[in-house]
Amino acid sequence: MVEEEMSLFLSEMAGVQPLKNNTTTTISEQKVSTEAQNLRRKQLQVSEQLAKLTLDPNLITAILPDAIVEFKRDGVQEAVFHRLSLGGYPIKYEIDLHMLKVSQAREALYQQILASRARGERSILVIHGKGAKAKPFPGLMKSFVASWLEQIEEVLAFHSAQRHHGGTGALYVMLTKSEQKRIETRETNHKGVKVR
Repeated sequence: MVEEEMSLFLSEMAGVQPLKNNTTTTISEQKVSTEAQNLRRKQLQVSEQLAKLTLDPNLITAILPDAIVEFKRDGVQEAVFHRLSLGGYPIKYEIDLHMLKVSQAREALYQQILASRARGERSILVIHGKGAKAKPFPGLMKSFVASWLEQIEEVLAFHSAQRHHGGTGALYVMLTKSEQKRIETRETNHKGVKVR
C-alpha cells in the first residue's frame, strides 16, 4: 500500500519544477523599489507645492507688523475658529521662522505642516516675528507666511496668537485631519461611540 501511494505521488509530481531560492529576495526587492518610488513621488509633490508658494514680495499682500491676521476656509465653524483665536487648542509643536531666509522659511513651514499632520496634530504655533524693520517692506516674513498658509490645502484656518504666545508675531494654525485620523474617526463613528 505504501509503495502504491509513493508511486502515485511520484507520477503526479513528475513535471513539477522546484521553486528558485531567490523568490523572497525578489519580493523584498519589489517592496524596496515600491517604497523608493513612493518616496520620490512624495518629494516631487512637495517640490511642486513649494513652487506654488511664491518667494516674490511683489506677489503678496503686505501686512503691517502689528496687524491681527485671520483666515478660515469655508466649513470651519465660527465656534471652532473663535476657540483657535483664543489659543484654545493644545499646541504640541511650534516653529520659529523669523530668523530664517524667506526660501528656508517656506520649506521649513511646509515640511512642519506635513510632519505635524502625519503625527495627527491638529494645531501648531508658527512664529514669524513682526519684522518692523524688514526690507523691502515692514512685516515681510509675516506677509509671506500668511500668503503661503492660505495656499496650503492642509491648513484649515489661522489666527494671530495671544500675547503670551507671541501676539501679532505668531499664528495659531489649524490643520486638516490626516488620512489616518479620518479613518480612525470613521471607524469610531461606525462603532456607535460618540466622538468629540
